Amino acid sequence: MLEEKIEIKNIIYEIRGQQVMLDSDLAKLYQVETKRINEAVKNNPEKFPDRFSWILLEDEWVFLRSKISTLENNYTGRGHYRKYYPRVFTEQGVAMLATILKSKVAIQVSINIMDAFVEMRKYISNNLIEQKYINDLVIKDSKRIDVLKETFNGFKERTNHIFFEGQIYDAYSLLIDILKKANKEIIIIDNYAGKELLDILKDNKTNIIIISKNIDEILKEKYNKQYSNVTFIINNSFHDRFIILDKKKLYTCGSSFKDLGKKCFYIGEIKEKEYLKIILKTLNL
Repeated sequence: MLEEKIEIKNIIYEIRGQQVMLDSDLAKLYQVETKRINEAVKNNPEKFPDRFSWILLEDEWVFLRSKISTLENNYTGRGHYRKYYPRVFTEQGVAMLATILKSKVAIQVSINIMDAFVEMRKYISNNLIEQKYINDLVIKDSKRIDVLKETFNGFKERTNHIFFEGQIYDAYSLLIDILKKANKEIIIIDNYAGKELLDILKDNKTNIIIISKNIDEILKEKYNKQYSNVTFIINNSFHDRFIILDKKKLYTCGSSFKDLGKKCFYIGEIKEKEYLKIILKTLNL
């Protein structure tokens, strides 16, 4: 059966603090078309309140696609070219869906999915227990736990995150953490680079290149009279925002740096080195 070829736990994602599954993934498992899944919701709206199922917002779908792209898909067509944003289902939503899609396949698949949700909850629960143990160590020996945290942080690098409206400080904090990882050079691509970004960069000791189509000449002149760490280049080849560290690491940012935290957006590292090479080649750097 198709679902046996797919690791169900690998297609359970966390959105809005809940574990969910995509309509297209459920369709593959249930061996039906995706529209069948959505028709079930449309025809039974009272059975699918918002806490059971909802259609993703644009920023949520962008974030989720970035997560999907990092996995080795066991099958193709995971909704990358959809016309509409996908619907997701919580564990309760999946259980409700099973009562509508009445077939032997649906029943067995639903059992497998429920088992996968339980396994994920156990994994999270174990992590929480582990965290409680660490917290207890803090009370007993704060110096010892500081060493442990530094070790854990080395393995759990904070580079990928989705921010929601109002998380301005957290967004700027992550941006600064990313910039600190550069040893020699930072390249920033942002068509709306302005004072907010320069305020962050003025004390940075690395060589910085800002690529933008909208560089305020007065602001640029005033900055260069006091600081010498930034080179400004006018270029209109890019729509999205990028950060390149030492020509080795590439990050993307869904918001202009002047608007961090004002609306929902995503910051994350792009692991595929070919994209980094293409951007550097476009910039002749």
